[in-house]
Amino acid sequence: MGKYTDESRQLLKLVGGKENIAAVTHCVTRLRFVLKDTGKAEIKEIEKLPTVKGTFTQAGQFQVIIGNVVSSYYNDFVAVAGIEGTTKDAVKAAAKQNQNVVQRFMTNLAEIFAPLIPAIIVGGLILGFRNIIGEIAIFNGGTMTLTEISTFWAGVNSFLWLIGEAVFHFLPVCIVWSITRKMGTTQALGIVLGITLVSPQLLNAYAVATTAAADIPKWDFGWFQVDMIGYQAQVLPAILAGFTLVYLERFFRKICPAVISMIVVPFLSLLLSVVVAHSVLGPIGWKIGSVVSDFVNAGLTSPMKGLFAGVFGFLYAPLVITGLHHMSNAIDLQLIADFGGTTLWPMIALSNIAQGSAVLAMIFLQKKDAKAKEVSVPACISCYLGVTEPAIFGVNIKYGFPFVCAMAGSAAAAVLSVTAGVTANAIGVGGLPGILSIHPNYMGIFALAMLIAVVVPFLLTYGVGKKKGIDRVSQADEDMMKGDQKELKAFLSGRVIPMEQVPDQVFASKALGDGIAIQPEESVLTSPADGTVSVVMEGSFHACGITLDNGMEILLHIGLDTVDMNGDGFTPYVKTGDRVAAGDPLIRFDLAKIQAAGHPAITMMVVTNPGDAGEIQWTRENRVQAGASVIGAWK
Repeated sequence: MGKYTDESRQLLKLVGGKENIAAVTHCVTRLRFVLKDTGKAEIKEIEKLPTVKGTFTQAGQFQVIIGNVVSSYYNDFVAVAGIEGTTKDAVKAAAKQNQNVVQRFMTNLAEIFAPLIPAIIVGGLILGFRNIIGEIAIFNGGTMTLTEISTFWAGVNSFLWLIGEAVFHFLPVCIVWSITRKMGTTQALGIVLGITLVSPQLLNAYAVATTAAADIPKWDFGWFQVDMIGYQAQVLPAILAGFTLVYLERFFRKICPAVISMIVVPFLSLLLSVVVAHSVLGPIGWKIGSVVSDFVNAGLTSPMKGLFAGVFGFLYAPLVITGLHHMSNAIDLQLIADFGGTTLWPMIALSNIAQGSAVLAMIFLQKKDAKAKEVSVPACISCYLGVTEPAIFGVNIKYGFPFVCAMAGSAAAAVLSVTAGVTANAIGVGGLPGILSIHPNYMGIFALAMLIAVVVPFLLTYGVGKKKGIDRVSQADEDMMKGDQKELKAFLSGRVIPMEQVPDQVFASKALGDGIAIQPEESVLTSPADGTVSVVMEGSFHACGITLDNGMEILLHIGLDTVDMNGDGFTPYVKTGDRVAAGDPLIRFDLAKIQAAGHPAITMMVVTNPGDAGEIQWTRENRVQAGASVIGAWK
């Protein structure tokens, strides 16, 4: 009988019994359950158990905080429950079943686009810059652009399109590759499938709106024809095609004999995926786009145009995610041809601004987070210049609430713009420079709409972010650790974050104990004091525990939810039982991989048992140096 057998029996009953457990695993401090019905968990009674320090639910997982002994507790629990342990990936996958459709969609979308963020940011900045020098007519009485009066800038504009086209026009290649990478299938096949969606043999997606149906080239198979249409910059067709390839490859790999699988599986998977992408998924995507376009046109001309403006302003950013926003260009061009201007394009420019303003609020909330600013600052700039993808995929969708706050601000600004009859003379200039495409009679009212698109998303995002604890700025203090004291040294170099400001309920609530966190500027975790390694998290290697000579027990935890990385990017230098001195390396970690996986790299040190140390005074310094700075002291 294990030490925690009796308590495990109680816990099993309180979570609803074996039949209510879909999966269970553990990290360095907590049991992670996926329950079929979370309502059956008797939370108050669970938190009364002697070893349990608290509970919470996150990302579809019911988590029970145990502490350093969680490994032993877990072994006793699975023995009592009569269930097998589950891998963390399996728990993560099972947890998605507890999320609603929108949550699952957003989670999967974020995982697909996370590896693409650096390229999207570069492309966004380049296209934004090209908008300024090539689209805004501010010379010769407002009739010519910089590229029209300067050979040098015309050359720069043309050269930069090489990169902009590679990023956005060929975005489907990156998307399909990322899907195959995420799903564990053949990435080379994903790249090839993506290329078939943007082949120069096809009619460019941007030209479809201005090409008569009879002039669209076709593959003629005698008794049926398939339109030869490309999907440049299209997201939805690429996602559908990518998952088609994934599931076809899995199917054929399952049924095909191993001796011929190298030939048969890739051939059939790719061939059928390309056929389906161009004959079924592509036409479906364009049909959806046509429906959207017809709806937009009807809304702009109806007596309910104010209501329509609010709906369109709210939903335009989600259309960017699908790639269907390009269909609005056809409506804009027709409106300009028929009436000399368009009321649709101003709303699009306002949506750009709103998404950028939400990112601006995140910059203020995370102003001391260097890693976050590496993404948010350039994303905000490109968004204000009219290219929203870096902001949407790099920041706003990642956190969720900024995206919705921006949609709300966009809706408010759109209502003012459309009801006031704001008209644009041309399209293509979005974001803040978009005011230069507005008819002079409406520039004043459009400036007011722009102000709404800046202020409303900023205030909403900032307010929600503060409530969610996104603001993790540490407060400077003049108190210094003086005198002959026993000390804990900084385990990393970086910015200090008080424990209550860590964006994780377990650590922030100090359920495991008090401590301190650091936003790392380097990638080697070091020992804060002399002691003996009591535990190293096997498999994930993202955490370890040390017992000091005075009986103090400390837990060092690299990043948030990095247990899901299954050790990828983590290299332990010590093992359980090793003797370490202050400053000795414990674990090396890859900051880039942690960031790419979408996890904060904030690293915590928690005193789970103070021993005979008494009250610990924590540093109030903004920044510390590993091994040199004192972060905690006691007399």
